[in-house]
Amino acid sequence: MKFLAIILTTVVLFLGSACQQQTEWEPVFNGENLENWETYLGTPIDGYEDLAEKATPEQVFSVTQVEGENVIRISGEVNGSLATREKFENYHLHMEFKWGENVYGNRNSGLLYHSYGPFGAGLDTWMNSHEMQLMTGNIGDSYRMGETYCEIPVRETGDGNYQYDPEGERQAFGKDGVSKIAAKSSDYENPIGEWNEIDLYCYGRQSVHVVNGETVMVNYNSGSYENGEVNPLTSGQIQIQSEGGELFIRKIEVRDIEEIPGEVLP
Repeated sequence: MKFLAIILTTVVLFLGSACQQQTEWEPVFNGENLENWETYLGTPIDGYEDLAEKATPEQVFSVTQVEGENVIRISGEVNGSLATREKFENYHLHMEFKWGENVYGNRNSGLLYHSYGPFGAGLDTWMNSHEMQLMTGNIGDSYRMGETYCEIPVRETGDGNYQYDPEGERQAFGKDGVSKIAAKSSDYENPIGEWNEIDLYCYGRQSVHVVNGETVMVNYNSGSYENGEVNPLTSGQIQIQSEGGELFIRKIEVRDIEEIPGEVLP
């Protein structure tokens, strides 16, 4: 009987795993328009104040064609946010993007998740959120936007900088932590002009950043500051930044998860 129980348990676990693997993807970009997104234009980019005065949401965030398919285009000439109307919790997000030719200072952008509160709470443009950095050379870095908090195992790299290290000492990041930003463990970005694939896994208070199939960051104990205390932060809207670089997104989709897969954890 004990042997039979072991077999049945194994079968149940296998079927449960298979069902999770077959969870259907839900497109966040419908491939046609941005009707399920909000837009917001914030502060100008240094040196490009004249462009910010003339910019409109429809100009900064649009749908165009690249390589024969509809993609989201973010112009990058002013700081701004493209935000989902829907909130997400316990999910795996997959996104494919590449840089365009137009640059206003830096090829900079970010995938902001667990977003909440008003636009402008973070750097006078974005909602409170966690950021998976997309800036070229820094893809996968972790940043605290506004009133957010998390803990990351890191090692010091000098001059008050920290880099993710799964064997490092776990430190607090946020306004009352050692810093607001932790650098990715390694660089897996593709050359400018090629498509990059990023995956974000969020479950409970943990999140994992994956760049082109390689895990580069794990965040723990996600939280938000309220009345001087850290409260759990496990869900929110998704934002994509306009922040200096022309960006094309050909796919962004999510699916529910019941745990963070073991293969992406250190």
